[in-house]
Amino acid sequence: MNDVRLAAMSEELLDLDAHLRAVEDPRLGGVTTFVGRVRDNDPDAQTPVVGLEYSSHPDAEATLRRIAEQAGGDASAVVAVSHRVGRLEVGDAAVVIAVASEHRAEAFEVCRAVIEDIKRDLPVWKRQLESDGTTSWKGIGG
Repeated sequence: MNDVRLAAMSEELLDLDAHLRAVEDPRLGGVTTFVGRVRDNDPDAQTPVVGLEYSSHPDAEATLRRIAEQAGGDASAVVAVSHRVGRLEVGDAAVVIAVASEHRAEAFEVCRAVIEDIKRDLPVWKRQLESDGTTSWKGIGG
């Protein structure tokens, strides 16, 4: 099980440096990160995307912690992960993950597992906002 030092759902801007500080450990030499940002396009959008609105189930933070603890199966890493809720603009970070482990392969493995499990299992929904006023909802896995 991973050592989760930060697992948060937040309405505030996400700080990559804070996540890196959370996983600092002199015993660990491999550190990897993932930042998922709001982009200005989507294959399903007819016009440019201008923002996203995220909402979450009340249990989302507990689910996020469980995902971070269990990511990578038998791996042993230190994890910090946050997911935004509320209104985000193009370029804003929606998800930030930092993972530290003894070796790089394990850090990459755990980081990838965290984001894949978030996309599949975290009870978060997003409303995509397009420049023409069109909106569309995407649920877990969307």
